[in-house]
Amino acid sequence: MKVFSSEYTFDYSWEEVSTANWRKYCPWNHKSTHVISVDTLSSGVDLATGILRTERLITCHQSAPAWVVSLLGGSNTSHVYETSYVSPTEKRVTMCSTNLTWANILRVRETVTYQPDLTASSPGHERTRFTQDAKITALCGGWQKVKTKIEEASIERFSENARRGREGFEAVLEMSRRVFGEEREREKAGMH
Repeated sequence: MKVFSSEYTFDYSWEEVSTANWRKYCPWNHKSTHVISVDTLSSGVDLATGILRTERLITCHQSAPAWVVSLLGGSNTSHVYETSYVSPTEKRVTMCSTNLTWANILRVRETVTYQPDLTASSPGHERTRFTQDAKITALCGGWQKVKTKIEEASIERFSENARRGREGFEAVLEMSRRVFGEEREREKAGMH
């Protein structure tokens, strides 16, 4: 098993980040062109806790290294199952995802959280802490060299995708702030 971890602080409030998170794979994100579709399977609020729980299926065009495809076969379309929990009282978004494609060969378990970064925020300038952890395990029993090679290639790809994902989400956050700001200005102008 290989582990990937990263942390990042977005220069946006938790409210902005948690709202824009639902548009992470929209046309504003020029880094997510590999995402073919995002389908919501279920969504509901726990009345006792106020937590919004959503299940989604994310379909991607994700090309595997040529040596992996030649060894194991497969296609360039992959599916990821994601469950997210949004707690407005705790100001916390937690997203847990796992691969469905090649799950009998490679298991990828990712957990992402967004929370206010109280150490880096100041009044009028709130920031949000992003943490990401992924455990990647090759399941092709007995072939330690092959397992290690698959895990290493997967970690490298995961790291590259994580970087691109942050860059793309920054673009979504920037566009969201601008669009919502323009809308607030229009509403103010219409009220006078």
